[in-house]
Amino acid sequence: MSHENEPAALARDAARILTDRAGVERFDIALTLGSGWRRAADLIGEVISTVPAAEVPGFHASGVAGHGGDLRTVRMPDGRHALIIGARTHLYEGRGVRAVVHGVRTAAAAGARIAVLTNGAGGLDPAFGAGDTMLINDHLNLTGESPIEGAHFIDLTDLYAERLRAVVRSVDSSIREGVYAQVRGPHYETPAESRYLYGIGGTAVGMSTAVEAIAAREAGMEVLGLTLVTNPATNHDGPPLDHAEVLAAGQAAEGRLGEFLARVVPRLTTA
Repeated sequence: MSHENEPAALARDAARILTDRAGVERFDIALTLGSGWRRAADLIGEVISTVPAAEVPGFHASGVAGHGGDLRTVRMPDGRHALIIGARTHLYEGRGVRAVVHGVRTAAAAGARIAVLTNGAGGLDPAFGAGDTMLINDHLNLTGESPIEGAHFIDLTDLYAERLRAVVRSVDSSIREGVYAQVRGPHYETPAESRYLYGIGGTAVGMSTAVEAIAAREAGMEVLGLTLVTNPATNHDGPPLDHAEVLAAGQAAEGRLGEFLARVVPRLTTA
């Protein structure tokens, strides 16, 4: 096996295990559920298979509090199947960019044509407060990494598909859009960094999503991105930021976000 084909082969092996365990031929849509979004998995349909991450090639149980560690198959009311990726890898875990994008590559190898990427992130634009939902319309990849290997040039002009964003707006006409900035982490931003990120166009900042979105587009998938603003990126006047604050904000919003995503997902696969 050549070096260039290793990620694709690993994704095919993982896809085969997931479809076999679920007893399905393919998936129609894949959802990576970040902080605050996980309840959606229980609301969009019937869970027919749950596979621990450690049992699927290329996946690892997350060592980060608040992040899941399994992959679920959900049968939606219309009979379509969703893959719920609860085993997200972040760049700061040190496993490399291939591991970070393995989830979306596996979903594509299993037939999914739509990738829904959700996250919890710090707010840069003061117009967004903690608990607000942001529809991602563009991103800033500030990680210094790309999942694309070799001279394979991918157009990212409509990376966060307008078609899918229109579906979200049809469910909630009040939702606001913005630009997601991905940094490596795991530290939070300094005040100067937050001002810089806002100054160059960032609306929210986090440690996932952008690199995954690029890999999804490379695999031919449509991408929908959604952010829960969990906290201000820099807490100038309050207590120091910590991960517990992010988790608490996610838990507080879980019911609302789950119900919202449960209304959105069936429309994505039929639009």
